[in-house]
Amino acid sequence: MMDMRVLVAAASLAVLAACSNMQQAGGKRELMVVGNDEKVSVSDAGTFVFSAPGKDTVSIIDIGTDPLAPRILANLPLMNSLFGPPVNLAITPDEGLALVANSMDWVKDGAAWKPVPDNKLYVIDLTANPPQLIDTVTVGKQPSGMSINRAGNLALIANRADNSVSVLRIAGKTVTLIDTVAMGEHVAHVVFTPDGKRAVAGKFPGHKLALLEVNGEKVTYAKQDIPVGLWPYNLDITPDGKLALSADNGAGGRSDGHANTVTVIDLEANPPRVIDKVVIGDAPEGFAISPTGKLAVALLLNGNDAAKDAWFYNRNGKVVALKIDGKKVTRSNEVEVRGLPEGAVFSNDGRYIYVGNYQDRDISILRVDGDQIVNTGKSLALPGQPASMRGRTR
Repeated sequence: MMDMRVLVAAASLAVLAACSNMQQAGGKRELMVVGNDEKVSVSDAGTFVFSAPGKDTVSIIDIGTDPLAPRILANLPLMNSLFGPPVNLAITPDEGLALVANSMDWVKDGAAWKPVPDNKLYVIDLTANPPQLIDTVTVGKQPSGMSINRAGNLALIANRADNSVSVLRIAGKTVTLIDTVAMGEHVAHVVFTPDGKRAVAGKFPGHKLALLEVNGEKVTYAKQDIPVGLWPYNLDITPDGKLALSADNGAGGRSDGHANTVTVIDLEANPPRVIDKVVIGDAPEGFAISPTGKLAVALLLNGNDAAKDAWFYNRNGKVVALKIDGKKVTRSNEVEVRGLPEGAVFSNDGRYIYVGNYQDRDISILRVDGDQIVNTGKSLALPGQPASMRGRTR
């Protein structure tokens, strides 16, 4: 007969496990915004195919209540674009608003369609039930990567076709364009430092990062640039503000089969400088640092967008994990996801990663296990092709 103490211990463990599962399945709502582009596909020859507009959506998704079974709260009929880094949207720290920039408009070209630079920023009220569009703000041409500061009162948007950065005031549910900063050349993305006193912008064709000074609502280009790897498309800054990491695309936004890098910049140095480069693989596009500051992920196109007979074509993309230990960044492991991974979002606790697979119209759910990542095999089907995605500003 089994010892009574063993039975009691087993029962206690079962209760704890049940409580843990209940807590996980009944967590606090936590939002993610996803832009779905239904106008662009990739042919077998590796060329873009443009379809008629009218089917794009912006999805508002709850990833907090049950991290392994996210729930779509709303699909808003708003145009969104594959063109540009997958960070053309953001959520305020209080989850009150989502800002979504539409980089490209769609116009007739004879019997066909073609993209042209747009200048719209959609303002979505996330406190409404369901979330809804409440305003459209005119910004610069081809607004792309954006950032909201931790105070939640200022946003920056990189305008690719204007060679500028838009500065926007956020006051409650009102978003206002208050300034435009000339950058002198094409910028793809811009990110605030955690203290809100600086920002870093990626000069995509210039292979540099530009430093901006932020004093209240006044944003100034410091005319100070940092050389990084080829075609810096996406970047992020660690939660402690000590490092900036630049995902260097390597081929101007497409795969080419050659290995590319993540550049490590020491922001505490005077002046800030490159201290390392980590080789990761072909064409990193999506990129994000965990809220824990211990891990980053780079999403590799991995030839998904190439001609199917190209030597470097692969059906599926990859996610590469980078371990961050102080100012040392090292490649950890990689997992396979699905076709053309674009955006990446960490959960607030850093335990899960959500990866948007453009060609497969879904989101892969990954789990963080120490400094490694694991594909859980779980996914969320979407109403369109996820071109971009972001979680709450932290």
